[in-house]
Amino acid sequence: MRILVLGGCGFIGSHVVDWLVTAGHDVRVLSRRAEALRLPVPGVDYHLSDCRDGAAVSAALEGRDCVVHAYSATMPGNADADPAADVSANLLPLIDLLDRIDRAGVGRMVFLSSGGMVYGTPASVPINEREPLRPSGSYGIVKVAMESYIALRAHDRGLRTVILRPSNVYGQRQGRDGAQGLVNTLLRRALTGERVEIWGDGSVIKDYLNVADLARLCLMAVESHQTGIFNAGSGIGRSVREVIDLVQDVTGRQIDVTYGTARSVDSPANILDVTAARQTFGWTPSIGLRDGLMETWAWHQAQALIPA
Repeated sequence: MRILVLGGCGFIGSHVVDWLVTAGHDVRVLSRRAEALRLPVPGVDYHLSDCRDGAAVSAALEGRDCVVHAYSATMPGNADADPAADVSANLLPLIDLLDRIDRAGVGRMVFLSSGGMVYGTPASVPINEREPLRPSGSYGIVKVAMESYIALRAHDRGLRTVILRPSNVYGQRQGRDGAQGLVNTLLRRALTGERVEIWGDGSVIKDYLNVADLARLCLMAVESHQTGIFNAGSGIGRSVREVIDLVQDVTGRQIDVTYGTARSVDSPANILDVTAARQTFGWTPSIGLRDGLMETWAWHQAQALIPA
């Protein structure tokens, strides 16, 4: 299959590219810049341009059968700081992309949403896909709007779509500066000895998924004829304090942690029910958190030996 991965040089997108290439697909990437942490993947057709550049998007779509949308211009923190910019950088380009997909005759799309942000505070956990969407911040609101526009296009134009709602994704290549994601931040601080500032008292429970498991699910979604919305998580909840303890155990290093004011966007507990993905694709996460932490810690240690 001829596949375009938007954001294919990013953290999640680069892992999706790996799985697609290994499976023998013809992969093209549209990303703002080349990967910072490794050389280009042999055989991949890289188009380096902003995913918001309409002409570049149209050129990248030419001759493609499927689009994997793994691109986001914001994170939950900066999205809330400037909601108008969040809409401009993510929602409006998605609407334009859908028009260009239609004109290019692309028949399938896999979109990465956010299982951690679209549900808000659920009535109960684990959360299944029928849970009402109550996003508490701009990032989640925009993701819900993007899902809605994709569903509209699927209904009106017959675009075959899969929407994946990942939990908190971690793993290799999540940047070596430790600025994104709890796991990545903790491992980086364990390496450098710098202090970690935690929002709240560490009691927030989240669901942590290794990026390789998510990329494998993306491959399954691309190759299937299924459509719909599917959670992608481990199905296991861990408090922030539990993750800190586990990271300290895996690394053998004490982390200097301070606790501050809780964020309104953080639900007390977010654990995803992944029954639908298991029943539809035969997918279950295969990498436990401890094993995933050990693998990611080894990557961070190796990166520390490479000049920035």
